[in-house]
Amino acid sequence: MSRRNWIAVASAEHARRGCAASIGYMQVGHGKLAPLKRIAAGDRVVYYSPTVVFGANDHFQRFVSVGIVQPGVPYAFDMGNGFVPYRRDVAYVAAQEASILPLLDQFEFVEDRQRWGYKFRFGLFEVNDHDMWLIARAMQADLAQLGLHIQAA
Repeated sequence: MSRRNWIAVASAEHARRGCAASIGYMQVGHGKLAPLKRIAAGDRVVYYSPTVVFGANDHFQRFVSVGIVQPGVPYAFDMGNGFVPYRRDVAYVAAQEASILPLLDQFEFVEDRQRWGYKFRFGLFEVNDHDMWLIARAMQADLAQLGLHIQAA
């Protein structure tokens, strides 16, 4: 099975909410549907949180959760007060939050070390198996459960 790897971006507060639910879920881009259509069942997703609280400037800069996207299509979910974002179900694996900073020089997706945060502005972007492996290992996640068996160079 060919799996793709995704980094989704959200505040730690929001990412933690998605993996703490009885059925884990993901939302991206303030609930937009289009980005979720790019993701398939079996894909891996990791959440990167630049901040703890949405809109804050606290330089949290940590990976917060990692899991496998579950079968099904994106669906609307009424969160109240007129906010109805789209979600995908995710089976999160046990993991520790991990800083991105020690990994920056090892990532293949970082093209310019001085502007490493550029891609995160998109809210969701694809990375290769090597980079996902580095992240999952830093998070002390079960690599086999994520289907990651490669060795970092």
